[in-house]
Amino acid sequence: MRATAWARGLGRRVTEPGQWPRRRLVGESALALVLGLLAAGLEGLSGAGWPRTAAVATVVAALSLLRRALPTPVLLASGALAGVSPGGVLVLMPVAWSAGRRIDGVVRALVTFTASGVLCVGLSLIESPPTPLTLVLTTLFFLVSVVVPGLASRYWSQRRTLLRALQERNAQLLRERQMIAGQARMRERQRIAQDMHDSLGHQLALIAVHTGALEVDPELTARQREAVGVLREASVAAMHELREVVGILKDGGAQEEPTAQAASRVVAGIEALVESAAAAGTPVRLERSGEPRPLAPAADHAAYRVAQEGLTNAYKHAPGAPITVSLRYEPDSLVVEVANGPVPGETGPWPGAVSGGQGLMGLRERARLVGGMVHAGPVDAGGFRLAGVLPYETGEARETTLGDAADDFRQQTGGEILGDGGPVIDWSDPREEFKNIMGSTRRNHGCLIGCGAGVLILVGLVVALVFGAGKLLDEVDKAVIDPSVYASVHVGDPEERVREKLPSGKSFLTMDAERQAPPEPPGAGCLTLLSTDASKGLSTDTVYRFCFKDGKLIEKREFDVQN
Repeated sequence: MRATAWARGLGRRVTEPGQWPRRRLVGESALALVLGLLAAGLEGLSGAGWPRTAAVATVVAALSLLRRALPTPVLLASGALAGVSPGGVLVLMPVAWSAGRRIDGVVRALVTFTASGVLCVGLSLIESPPTPLTLVLTTLFFLVSVVVPGLASRYWSQRRTLLRALQERNAQLLRERQMIAGQARMRERQRIAQDMHDSLGHQLALIAVHTGALEVDPELTARQREAVGVLREASVAAMHELREVVGILKDGGAQEEPTAQAASRVVAGIEALVESAAAAGTPVRLERSGEPRPLAPAADHAAYRVAQEGLTNAYKHAPGAPITVSLRYEPDSLVVEVANGPVPGETGPWPGAVSGGQGLMGLRERARLVGGMVHAGPVDAGGFRLAGVLPYETGEARETTLGDAADDFRQQTGGEILGDGGPVIDWSDPREEFKNIMGSTRRNHGCLIGCGAGVLILVGLVVALVFGAGKLLDEVDKAVIDPSVYASVHVGDPEERVREKLPSGKSFLTMDAERQAPPEPPGAGCLTLLSTDASKGLSTDTVYRFCFKDGKLIEKREFDVQN
């Protein structure tokens, strides 16, 4: 049952709808045909009969077609075929390329490639006499033709995975940016709503004061007419300000152009606030000290709001009390203070809270955003004091408006806001980018392990190549001589003198020549060496044999052996 289920699973993988699109089918068929013809040609050159040639060509073409759908079985079959057939080596490289990127898991890929290498090398040694040289050369051939393409394919696939993860993370950050921008808009609208509360509270407080003045006077005098005029102007100003703020709060609504009144809500407009209060009959005076210095726009507006809130609170909770508005320009900050004395006819500390708390809360938040602070509380001599300390430089301000600013997104790393996606990544630093991507998903951990394994295998391959090359050179020095050395030696020369001119001959390179050499003279000890002369072709080696007996050279002989 398990074998049947396994076979059905393989069949589904081979015949699934998306496995063979038309363009891929044409390309894979052409590649399989070319590889099959080349494999048949190699088999024909090696002297194989036509049944074997046809079988090898068919198997090569089939393995080429199935390498995408069945990477693990095809890689194992290709290794076995390459070990027994010259034509099978042609399919190793394309199969290794497909298997490197399609075998899931580093351990599984390592086991599969190792098993394929064992099959290839083991079967090739069975086909030909096993010698250390053939073992080294076959192993190096497999590493170059299978392991290197597999590693390159796996690296390319993992690089695509990393790029895809980068794109996904970028899309996620863009979505988070839009969410943060929306939250910032909401916070900004809330601050604007707070401005509306402050402004309307101030203007309506003026209206209440003037209305009370009209109610207690039995007749309208010139002073009362002036108060009525102030009341009308305050009402008009309140309506204009209300319309302006409501227009800003509308989603997608066009904002009105800044008016002269809106532009005056800065430190320079505090004097107009004081004059308006004085015109209404409130005992208020303005004091200045220090050399005036410019403030940032946010701090300038916050100073105006501190003075406005202080005057409003004094109107409501201490009617008739003298009010002093102070502007003190300190070396590092502007101090705006509104202090009122005790209410006439009352003694003791100023009772009760200033208001419901919304106005002071808004002031404290506004001052904090520009790096300042607000203090409010009663004074020992009676009365109440509201003071704001606002720095000239607002570099520490955290207030940002992300509405449409393209470069404000990176400024949100100062602190996480509830619902954010966390701190924003600085993509200008490749180390931080790679660290974030590699640590985001379990899949990318697998990419990291695969890259590390690939680097280790490449290092091992380089070490093996260097060691093999050194070992081969050493064996050549032990087994090969020049024809001039052979000619300089004569029969009858002392053995000791002859051996001084010859290498030791203890090398695996001479093993095949010793097996094919003629019989040695009875009682003699012979030394077999290879010649450096390659004029007879790569398939034929020239061999020199020196035989010694009783301390003398009794025979030297030259013959050829076939590889």
